[in-house]
Amino acid sequence: MSQPSWHPESYAARLPFLRRRALLTQGIRAFFHARGYTEVETPYAVLTPGEEVHLRAFSTTLEHTDGTRQTLWLHTSPEFAMKRLLVAGSGPIFQLARVWRNGEASETHLHEFTMLEWYRPGASMDALIEETHAFLQAVLPPVVTCRGVRTELSRFERITVADAFARYVGADLLATAGDAKALAGEAGVSLREGETWEDLFFRLLLQYIEPHLGRDHPTFLTHWPVAQAALARADPADPRVAERFEVFVCGIELANAFVELTDAEEQRRRFLSDRARRKALNGQDWPMDEDFLAALAFGLPACAGIALGFDRLAMIAAGANRIQDVQWLPLAARA
Repeated sequence: MSQPSWHPESYAARLPFLRRRALLTQGIRAFFHARGYTEVETPYAVLTPGEEVHLRAFSTTLEHTDGTRQTLWLHTSPEFAMKRLLVAGSGPIFQLARVWRNGEASETHLHEFTMLEWYRPGASMDALIEETHAFLQAVLPPVVTCRGVRTELSRFERITVADAFARYVGADLLATAGDAKALAGEAGVSLREGETWEDLFFRLLLQYIEPHLGRDHPTFLTHWPVAQAALARADPADPRVAERFEVFVCGIELANAFVELTDAEEQRRRFLSDRARRKALNGQDWPMDEDFLAALAFGLPACAGIALGFDRLAMIAAGANRIQDVQWLPLAARA
């Protein structure tokens, strides 16, 4: 039987990783403070936890002083709240926030984890990519090894999602958008029963593309199909894709970033579509975040933002194999 996480021997085995985690926190704050960012804190229990189709949220109950009760949700990201602060005039901000995503558990996933998010008014996608690379170089050693993959941080590579599909799958992704049968034909795979174009897109991405990313150097996977970027602005040069990128280091998906959508009406249309799809998939529903949409309509400044998995960053910094190794007190969810 494995020892509980509080046992001195179990703690001692994690301690080198935990010390590296603590140093990483200090380095993160130093990096952002030097660049003029303000650290913020936003509520964890909210009326709307997010609108991501494939994420499941935790619910809780607020008891008001008059005895009435109200359902709240543990947020899956502080994004909506931080964008409200941008509208208020906060300027560049960052947050180390605890977030919750139900039904997630693996060596690189937990249902409760820490997210580092930062937003910079006026930043383009290129500027955010450069800043993210500078961040990685500032808080990590020049060469990192995690889960058997060695990555040098001296430079990075960029590839669009469409180019990655052409290179590793042999398919013209954008020409087949929305047509699962056509994408399967170009990829040379059989379409599974009930599989949608989006389902197939992610199957091919996980099976054929991600194993090549973030190995020798960090990889920035850019310009996602607009349907896979509900909070990102469409690329003015090609409205089929959005100004979104993901970052891979040591073969691990580390971060997801957008040039933020600032059009409230377009955001509402995307939310309505995503809410219908999510309810059909898992039945979860909550109020539309009208306050967020009102803030967006009032005037979200042009900006770019990124959400980075802090625990995964700690794994990479420490060379840990499991996300539980960098948790101060991993939860034993099953007795």
